[in-house]
Amino acid sequence: MADLHYPADLRYTKEHEWIRVEGNVGTVGITAFAQDQLGDVVFVEVPAVGAEVVQGKQFGTVESVKTVSDLFSPVSGKVVEVNKALEDHPELVNQDPYGQGWMIKVELKDPAELDALMDSAAYQAFLKEAGH
Repeated sequence: MADLHYPADLRYTKEHEWIRVEGNVGTVGITAFAQDQLGDVVFVEVPAVGAEVVQGKQFGTVESVKTVSDLFSPVSGKVVEVNKALEDHPELVNQDPYGQGWMIKVELKDPAELDALMDSAAYQAFLKEAGH
């Protein structure tokens, strides 16, 4: 677990998604812990541009060689961009979960929702408490 990192500029959910906010748009992906637990990611399903997502609700799925897991949105808002590269290269989620492995970009409906998310230190404490 020591080789996994959790950038300080991101916010995290208990379902292991992260969000990086720039202006009024948040980029969403899954954490290094999540991709490590999933193993090799083979398929990512995300909503189309223009779809609405709701904080804490499912917005897609990620399929690995081990399992299929739901993806939960860290915020509410409208999907303004999806990572098309994941269609042909889902392994980017494993290779670069905080960079090229991002999944969707969401125009924030209520920036105050970010207050309900964890910072890097809190997320790492959450993982430790959960026995990871």
